Order: sequence, then C-alpha cells, then structure tokens
Amino acid sequence: MSNTSGLYARLGGAATLDQLAARFYVWMCELPEAAAVHAMHQMSLDQVEARLRAFLSAFFGGPDEYRARYGEPMMRRRHLAFAIGPGERDAWLACMQRALDEVVADSTLRAEAYAQIAAFAEHMRNREVAGVSAHESGSACTGRSHAPHIVAAKS
Repeated sequence: MSNTSGLYARLGGAATLDQLAARFYVWMCELPEAAAVHAMHQMSLDQVEARLRAFLSAFFGGPDEYRARYGEPMMRRRHLAFAIGPGERDAWLACMQRALDEVVADSTLRAEAYAQIAAFAEHMRNREVAGVSAHESGSACTGRSHAPHIVAAKS
C-alpha cells in the first residue's frame, strides 16, 4: 500500500476515514454518472464500505486493516474482472471528490488526499474507453439515508 507521509493522521485518522467512506457510498448511490460503477459492486453496501475504510487506512499511511481482514490487497488484480475505463475512473473520482469536500475541511489537505487517490484511480484503469455495460444498480442503496450529514465545512 501507499505511505503518504502521515496523511492518515493529518486527515484525522479512523474517524475521518469512516466518514469519508460513508459519504463516498452515499454519492455512489446518488450520482447518475456513478450508476455503472455502482452496478459493479457484488457485495452489500455495508461490506464494500468496510473494505473501502480498511483500504483507505493503509493507503493514507495508517494501520493496515485491509491486509489483516482481507489478505493481500492486490487492488489492480482484484479489479481486473471489471471494465474500468476513463468514464468509470472519473465517476468513482467524482464520488470521492464530493466525499472529501464534505469531510475534510482543510482545502490543502483535501487536495493532497485527492491527488493521491486520483493517481491510484488511474492505476486501476484497465480499459482505454468505457467498457461497462448498463446494469441495474440493484437494491444496495435501498433504505440508505442520502441526506448529507456534513461533518466539516470547506475552508
């Protein structure tokens, strides 16, 4: 995983990453442009949110919860079964940007975190063009509260 020079602590640690993952998946459920990416998820929303939290912890230089819970990350390999082109990457990043905007108050820190995650998202791309067929998003978002519960204002 990535070591981003203490970004985990500067972001606020586990509490902030919990909020970030939760808000990310609210946006994943709400943004029309994220529907195809959302349809790729084969687990419940709670399960994928827990995996994202564990991944972000290690990615931003915190405890390696992902490896402890799920084994070797091998994220690119884990995602090769999914057609990830520029459109899917951008939709995923749109959700992350909105979540960061809501959760991370410091604009410089927010930009640093986004730059790190955007580079990772580009690494995950495995198609030159969009390659996801249209799927219904299923019911993973059913019953989720989509009302924003903003924890920090933008600076």
